[in-house]
Amino acid sequence: MRMTDDVYVIIGASLAGAKAAETLREEGFTGRVVLIGEESELPYERPPLSKGYLLGHDPRESARVHEADWYAEHDVELRLGTVATGIDVARRLVTLHPSDSIHYEKLLLATGSRVRTLTIPGSDLTGVHYLRTLDQADALLAGLRSGGRVVVIGAGWIGLETAAAARHHGCSVTVLEMDSLPLRRVLGDEVAAVYRDLHVANGVDFRFGARVSEFQGEDEDVTGVLLADGTVLPADLIAVGVGIRPAVELAESAGLEIDNGIVTDAALRTSDEHIWACGDVASSFNPLLNSRIRVEHWANALNGGPAAARSMLGRTEQYAPVPYFFSDQYDLSIEYAGWVTPGGYDAVIFRGDPTMSGEAAPEFLAFWVAGGRVLAGLNANVWEVTEQIEDLVRAGVAGRSVDLGALADPAVRLDQLLD
Repeated sequence: MRMTDDVYVIIGASLAGAKAAETLREEGFTGRVVLIGEESELPYERPPLSKGYLLGHDPRESARVHEADWYAEHDVELRLGTVATGIDVARRLVTLHPSDSIHYEKLLLATGSRVRTLTIPGSDLTGVHYLRTLDQADALLAGLRSGGRVVVIGAGWIGLETAAAARHHGCSVTVLEMDSLPLRRVLGDEVAAVYRDLHVANGVDFRFGARVSEFQGEDEDVTGVLLADGTVLPADLIAVGVGIRPAVELAESAGLEIDNGIVTDAALRTSDEHIWACGDVASSFNPLLNSRIRVEHWANALNGGPAAARSMLGRTEQYAPVPYFFSDQYDLSIEYAGWVTPGGYDAVIFRGDPTMSGEAAPEFLAFWVAGGRVLAGLNANVWEVTEQIEDLVRAGVAGRSVDLGALADPAVRLDQLLD
């Protein structure tokens, strides 16, 4: 039986939204919790879409945050296939499609991001795929299992993980990238070269500096990619991974402050005192980094949803995580902790050898440093060091430097560097 009439509405039946609903109940909130999602799928996590599920290793259901009966058991009103079309901040009212509206005491926006699409000629041909939703993963997996020639547009995380899955399924793969290396803006030249070599060793053909002019087709099926220099690459399937954009349309129409996402403070509260935002869509002030950032990775959804829920309940904690992400490609698995803007470091310090040995993926640590301070660290096929790396990052952003020679020396334990 409910002990309060308060209604907390969460827009975005995502990982962040589902974890927020879970946390509200765990923290003792007894009012009405309404979780609204555009998709008809139960809330799910996105990493399996480009990893275990796309490889064919994990079942489709493994991506779910909770099983269907969890929501009823925890008195969470789950409204799938429902689009929030407007927010009246004065009346605290959310308008829904196909019909209905709902009043809220407090509102959480976990609307995530939308995939960036190409509008070049041929972009509507059958065989052109994107990867953001579970149904898109279904279609892409079916296409990869058919084998054939795959062209991947974009050498970011999604593009590279898709390329690795395509090679796993026996496809020939060409990756087109406008930059000079994969992931160069994220990792810099030094570690980006590791990913280039990894994919080349696994049979991927990179075309750097490539610009796509057109997707060619026959009888509405894609047959190739025309580049700006006149080159035509045959293709049975095209996977486009050119980034995402925060889904701010609803917040913007409601008059909330927007700047590369929905602007929030360190408690994930927006410019409206009754509305919070978390996950991909939130551009939040991080007290640890003393700056406002927007993080598009799984850990931010996993941890940001609960943090927003606690803030909605009046808890005073600040959300100040060390940004974190992970990636699995072939037999190289990495974890990355920290935050470095493009060109915002002096050097990359390696601990271990990052070069490929035949087709065997390397084992190493990498640290992005500036002025002797560790800003970020990556562990590649080296485990149980993430906490130590995060400690080094926290010390680094606080102004503490380390001995770079010792940082590179495997004989020196990471937890000794701050002694």
